[in-house]
This record gives sequence, C-alpha cells and structure tokens, in this order.
Amino acid sequence: MVLALLVAVAIGKYAARKSEIAMSDSVINLALAGLLCARVAFVARYYSSYGLDPLAWIDIRDGGFDLVAGLIGLTLYASYMVVKEAPLRRPLGIALVAGALTWVGASGAVSLIENQAAVVPEIQLYKLDGTQVNLASLQEQYGKRPMVVNLWATWCPPCRAEMPVLEQAQIEHPDILFVLANQYEPAATVEAYLDQTQLTFDHVLLDAQGDIAKQAGSVALPTTLFYDTEGHMVDNHLGQLSKATLLQAIKSFGL
Repeated sequence: MVLALLVAVAIGKYAARKSEIAMSDSVINLALAGLLCARVAFVARYYSSYGLDPLAWIDIRDGGFDLVAGLIGLTLYASYMVVKEAPLRRPLGIALVAGALTWVGASGAVSLIENQAAVVPEIQLYKLDGTQVNLASLQEQYGKRPMVVNLWATWCPPCRAEMPVLEQAQIEHPDILFVLANQYEPAATVEAYLDQTQLTFDHVLLDAQGDIAKQAGSVALPTTLFYDTEGHMVDNHLGQLSKATLLQAIKSFGL
C-alpha cells in the first residue's frame, strides 16, 4: 500500500507538472479518505469485538480494514474532487491507475513468496518437556482440525499483548488447533513467562532455530499463520492481532 501510494504521488506530480495543482496533497488526502472508510467499516462490522473503546477503534496496528468499503470511499471522494476541481481529472486518473497497477503487482509478488509456506511445514519442534513434535503430524493427530500457528517470543511487546486474545480464542473455538510456536528461546524462559502471566495454552512448542519463520518468510514477530483442515495456508497476519482481526481470519476456515 505504501509503495502504491508513493508511485501514485510521483506519477501524479509528473502528470500535473505543467499545472499548479498540488497533486501530492490530493493523492494523500484521497488515500486517507479510503483508509478512514475502510477502518470505520471494519470497526462497525466487528463492533462486538471492539466495544465502547475509542482507543481500540483507532489502534490500526491490528490491521483491521474493510477493503471494499475503502475502495468505495476512495472512489466517491475522488469523484467529488474531480467535480470540484476539473483540472484534477486527468492527472488524478493517471495517478490512481499507476497506484492500482503497483498495488496489484506488489500483491502478486507477495503471494508468490507466501506460496512457499502454502502447506503446514514438516518441521520438528519441541514441547516444553523436551518431547519432539512434528507440526504437520500434530494437525493429523487432532483429527485434521483447522490450525492457527502463532510465532512469538517473550521479549516481543506485541506478542505479549495479543496472548490473552489467543487464549480466549482457544476457549471459544475448541474445534480449532491453536499452536504457540516460540522462536529461538529456551524452555526455561518460556515456562517462566507463562507462569508469571498465568496464561494457559494447550500447545506451546519451541522452534529453537526459527525454522517456521524461515519457511514462512516471516520477517518480524508476531506472525500468525492460518491452515485449513487439509493443511493449506488460507491466511496470515503480520503484527498484533486484535479480537476482531483474529475473528476475521478464523472466518477463512469457513466454520
């Protein structure tokens, strides 16, 4: 999205180079209008998860946006802008096309990368007691349930913040297998953290070499991977999950 915005601004400014139109402001305002509509629609859609908490409404770190509502808002605002200021029509249209093409191309490249982690990886992990576990076999062991794999670490603030959300989801969705795959840390550190926070998870595993993150192409923590009953990845989320964004991703299981 950022890349698409930068391209749209650059191309728009070039297209309007012979006029005095402030294309940068126009494109950025248009993007902000689209993001605002996308956020408002998402919060309204999952209002029961956000509740009467204005800080949660504006905390966009959870990545909760409604794409369709954002595009509708962007289109309506763009129509208003070109009606109000006719000289904007051509350069703004060119900027929007350039931004859209960049977004589609970048999204396609990301999808190709994500295809490397399209199935549950055959990776050996360890329980806190040292027992070896194969991640793919674990899903089969529990009747091929949909599986949510959360990559986390005790030193990661967003990871710690989303832990209660994952714990509650494990209770509310017993038909889904939740796996907390700690990255790089020893068992003693993980056990101490769980004891201190009094968090309870059925499947806490140790990924001492960060193999899942490497195979999934994860560049930061937390990262959450969503696998269907056949072990195919149907969604992923980089960054902190809120109750609403987790619920949205769980819907990709079709339950």
